[in-house]
Amino acid sequence: CCTGDILSQYHGLPVKRKKGPAPKMLGNEVCSVCGDKASGFHYNVLSCEGCKGFFRRSVIKGAQYVCKSSGRCEMDMYMRRKCQQCRLRKCREAGMLEQCVLSEEQIRLKKMKKQHEEEAARSSTVATPSPAPEVAPLAPEQQEMIEKLVAMQKQCNKRSFIDRLKVTPWPQSQDPQNREVRQQRFAHFTELAIMSVQEIVDFAKQLPGFLELTREDQIALLKTSTIEIMLLETSRRYNPAMESITFLTPDFSYNKDDFAKAGLQIEFINPIFEFSKGMNDLHLDEAEYALLIAINIFSADRPNVQDHDLVEKLQQPYVDALHSYIRIKRPNDHLMFPRMLMKLVSLRTLSSVHSEQVFALRLQDKKLPPLLSEIWDVHE
Repeated sequence: CCTGDILSQYHGLPVKRKKGPAPKMLGNEVCSVCGDKASGFHYNVLSCEGCKGFFRRSVIKGAQYVCKSSGRCEMDMYMRRKCQQCRLRKCREAGMLEQCVLSEEQIRLKKMKKQHEEEAARSSTVATPSPAPEVAPLAPEQQEMIEKLVAMQKQCNKRSFIDRLKVTPWPQSQDPQNREVRQQRFAHFTELAIMSVQEIVDFAKQLPGFLELTREDQIALLKTSTIEIMLLETSRRYNPAMESITFLTPDFSYNKDDFAKAGLQIEFINPIFEFSKGMNDLHLDEAEYALLIAINIFSADRPNVQDHDLVEKLQQPYVDALHSYIRIKRPNDHLMFPRMLMKLVSLRTLSSVHSEQVFALRLQDKKLPPLLSEIWDVHE
């Protein structure tokens, strides 16, 4: 299966402002992009409402603009309407960060989280304890869907377990200067990544409704969700006692040092392990992971998705099933459902960090195999 736009345009990362409240406005500040009156700090940069909205729309749509001139138009309040490519370039040069933009899906998930937190707060302020309401059992179709999802996952995992014997062995030599040893470690990790991608594609193709989508929408969803699902699967295999991640069998177990030896940067490794630890603390079961993965695949706000309504319609049964399942399994934890959905928001940030990691690998001249290059849109 062919597989979108995890990597957008590569650019040097700007210096980030220190965390904390934005400095107070004096009222005479100008937009760092076009020179109009600034309204505040947006996406890490002092800018006007117009450039803030333009950058947000461009990122969410994954927009590609073309300059009619040389690609170096001087940006001002007049030119910003004339050349979108140079306006977007100036936004990035000024320091606007894509990972600061909340997508429509993230906003929806945040709203859901807030609603559930408010409901939980209201229920906890009742003075007289009332008996817990009867929780409705899962609908038969929900029970059947969850059982199928878990069985599908196990089947995909089983194929990977058989294929593990084909993976380039992890080298025994510890010599950090040996180029061949470094290449062998990199090959070992990329081959494991290929197996994970194949698992995800197999799983997605079996999801009811996925093959009803156009081929273009299938590709758009797979390209952008694959790294996030790989990170979900990684967190599922996290061992907190050993601070390591185990793939397939205990022989395939790796700590932070092993990831670094394979050529990955600490700026990417640390967030993976932090996310994995956070997910491990939730103690999710196989059904909850399978439902989260299905919800992640059917995210209508991915770049290049055409039929948003159909993708949302296909996602909804999994959201409803997860909500019902959690209410039954954890009747006293009213915040678990929004907490789990917010993990999908965290994955969006990790996905952008992954894009930077892939770019760094290219700078090191580490060639990704064709399948990974295609799914992560690496253009030589």
